[in-house]
Amino acid sequence: MSKQLQGMTLEAILIRLHAYYGWEQLAQRIAINCFISDPSIKSSLKFLRKTPWARERVEALYCASHFND
Repeated sequence: MSKQLQGMTLEAILIRLHAYYGWEQLAQRIAINCFISDPSIKSSLKFLRKTPWARERVEALYCASHFND
């Protein structure tokens, strides 16, 4: 796990990515159904918690994103 992710929950990561990119941009960057078809935080969390490869991609996108803080 990256230092950048230390202490962060998957929900916090997903909320931040959604606020920054929106569902459409997230779906373009990571083509997974939970971002494409009727996306929500709840359904995405359920999928990502069960699917390690998808969670890794979401975490990698978070680490690669340059948030304007």
